[in-house]
Amino acid sequence: MSATEPDGWTAAQLAQAAEHRQLELHYQPIVDLRRGRIASAEALLRWRHPSLGLLPPGAFLPLAESSGLMPKIGAWVLGEACRQMQRWLALNWRPFRLAVNVSASQVGPAFGEQVRQALTDAGLPAEYLEIELTESVAFGDPTIFPVFDSLRAIGVRFAADDFGTGYSCLRHLKCCPITTLKIDQSFVAGLADDTRDRTIVGSVIQLAHGLGMDVVAEGVETPASLVQLRKLGCDAVQGFLFARPMPADEFTCFVSQRRSAIMNANQPPTATCCVCCKEIPLDAAFTPEGAEYVEHFCGLDCYERFRARAKAATEPDAAPVAGGPHLSD
Repeated sequence: MSATEPDGWTAAQLAQAAEHRQLELHYQPIVDLRRGRIASAEALLRWRHPSLGLLPPGAFLPLAESSGLMPKIGAWVLGEACRQMQRWLALNWRPFRLAVNVSASQVGPAFGEQVRQALTDAGLPAEYLEIELTESVAFGDPTIFPVFDSLRAIGVRFAADDFGTGYSCLRHLKCCPITTLKIDQSFVAGLADDTRDRTIVGSVIQLAHGLGMDVVAEGVETPASLVQLRKLGCDAVQGFLFARPMPADEFTCFVSQRRSAIMNANQPPTATCCVCCKEIPLDAAFTPEGAEYVEHFCGLDCYERFRARAKAATEPDAAPVAGGPHLSD
């Protein structure tokens, strides 16, 4: 076994992992802070090794890159993510988008055609796919920008992952096809205590918004960090505070339950018409102005009936006859 191969498995085993269905994708939700709902997810690769169990990408992707396996593995990831997103479309998760990581070795002149083919094979509309690129890939080679532009033209979005950890050129930032900046977790973890992190994150958010980009903060693990990100105007967040990456079936249940809870919480308050007892949305109820206490009516008809009853209740049983005898007589 070479020094570059971890104990317990080899590059040859990794090459066969996709064929043996040992590779799988886990999904981590990305929460829209303005609406409080899950608006997208990131697909994250895992290797379920037959003897070592579930391996994170950091345990095997470096060797995959050095051994030339990333194009093959990356193609499988892209195809599987598109197929899974197509299955989720049947659940009417709108708006919703799935982000897929792409390595530098996958990006080249044929990359655009590979993405279009994956979308076609899965029957997935392009607007439901977001490609995540490392900062060096996203901004490093302007000659590849036309390939990205051709994909953006059909609806694919692009995100710069781990922003702030590379050496981005601001000149490239203004002309690249990136639609989302993902702030690296190294700047997020200390937001509550480190004024420098807050200054950097706040500046990145302002810069991105000025360029028409959305901002996602990665690695959000504490309520204190979340509070600061809200104050700074971050668009969306991702991290263990909300959920860890999970298999597709678990993710489906997680999102469905969360969306149901939010829908129930967001249902408008109701009131009961005091005449016909019909339950109606409070904002649609008819309420007379100037009343000493509030009564709600489903419409003008019930309001007029209520007024007629009130008038009848306050009138005397018989009106006095003009010129007739009075009780004092």
